[in-house]
Amino acid sequence: MTPSADSEAAVSRSDAIVYVVDDDPAVRSSICWLLESVSLPFAAFGSGQAFLEAYQPDRPSCLVLDVRMPGLSGIELQERLNSEGICLPIVFISGHGDVPIAVRAMRHGAIDFIEKPFDDKLLLERIESSLESSRAFIDAERTRSVIRERMHRLSPRENDVMWLVAAGLANKAIAARLGLSPKTVEVHRARVMDKMEANSLADLVRMCLSNDLRAMPQPMPRPSGVGDRTAWNRPGG
Repeated sequence: MTPSADSEAAVSRSDAIVYVVDDDPAVRSSICWLLESVSLPFAAFGSGQAFLEAYQPDRPSCLVLDVRMPGLSGIELQERLNSEGICLPIVFISGHGDVPIAVRAMRHGAIDFIEKPFDDKLLLERIESSLESSRAFIDAERTRSVIRERMHRLSPRENDVMWLVAAGLANKAIAARLGLSPKTVEVHRARVMDKMEANSLADLVRMCLSNDLRAMPQPMPRPSGVGDRTAWNRPGG
């Protein structure tokens, strides 16, 4: 296969892809030939905008990115990806020994900053490492998505019970906290385990920890001075 000028692609059984963005056709072709030599699939572009139009966020990938390009520069593209919450490992390449730009790129999450002419072995090592990181991130995101879907099955009261169980509270302590009877807590707890498809308490705790706890609703604390616990029971609680 002969790399073309602006949108090359290599065929491979791998599910991953390496994006190459550089406005220099010679550099793009050089990197594409290197990737093809180790059977890594790739897509190469002469501008950041062309890359953005082709990027597939649900596929393990990394970005080999030139720092200085007309239009959208490499650093600007990195900042745009970060602002949109796109977690894509980036290996910067540059023909300029620009230390401030390198520091800026690394602080914003770049995997490495390699100067041209680059060492083929080093570049491949960074790419392979980046693809592994991307694959692990996507797998973790898929797992979190499944867990979030299960959490949405819970009623508000079951959600309260789940977080208190995950925090290590016993049924009696949860009952006192929520103004429920221990028997009611036991019923809710069983429903939580069923809906979350948790095989054990440790399994449930791992699910809770795998998600951002700040994004999930937390149980309301029982206010002081309320003596009648039945006032805390929600309908059906």
